[in-house]
Amino acid sequence: MSRRLHTDRSSLAHRLRYALRHPTRVPPYLRRFVRDLRLRRMTGGDHVAYYRAVMKDDTARNPESAVGSATHERWLALGEMQFDYLVRHGLSPEDRMLEIGCGNLRAGRLFIAYLRPAHYHGTDISPEILLSAQETLVRHGLQARLPCLTLVDDLRLAHLPDGHFTVVHAHSVFSHSPVPVIDECLKHVGRVLAPGGFFDFTYNRTLGAEHQVLREDFYYRTETLVRLAESHGLTARPMDDWEELPHRQSKIRVTHPQ
Repeated sequence: MSRRLHTDRSSLAHRLRYALRHPTRVPPYLRRFVRDLRLRRMTGGDHVAYYRAVMKDDTARNPESAVGSATHERWLALGEMQFDYLVRHGLSPEDRMLEIGCGNLRAGRLFIAYLRPAHYHGTDISPEILLSAQETLVRHGLQARLPCLTLVDDLRLAHLPDGHFTVVHAHSVFSHSPVPVIDECLKHVGRVLAPGGFFDFTYNRTLGAEHQVLREDFYYRTETLVRLAESHGLTARPMDDWEELPHRQSKIRVTHPQ
């Protein structure tokens, strides 16, 4: 694991070594590279617009792979992993949950079934993936649980009430976000958190230089995100036992200081 955490995936040397080891993955990478150039020109410096366009393209191919699941079995397994972890770490049916970047409800379908009716609120920047989320609701018969799914244009959470959510969750959102987008979320999430509530998020961790790949994947040192949370009056701590699970991202929990 240590070697993986020191890898700079943006370096030319790494990309060449990776291509030699995995030649079948070169064509998909080249397609992403060309798309990256096109979308950068189209969206300028607006990262949300950029990644919304990425999600539109990926969702048209396969909604489950668009949220990072290579197979349906992996889609199911990752959703169950997120759900089981939160239940073991404090989630109860009475909680009022906000899921930022809910996608097509990979884990959301389980949260919705577990929580009291109308206690789940999911947001996403992609209209296409939210349409897929509606299909997930119907497929799993969850309409009567009254979940709320909202399309957003940023992570300011401005449409949500103060102090309402006891649990906020963002899986594989900050792994696709530059620092200004993460900072925007951390600046505003404290307002919507209820007293005693918590915000769990995952991210791509590195022990080496922080870097990005094609504006789609971002790698951060833990201390960078902890300091960012603290700059907004929040307390942040790594969830070390998450590292024991079969998932390549790391997790941090954010709370208000007591």
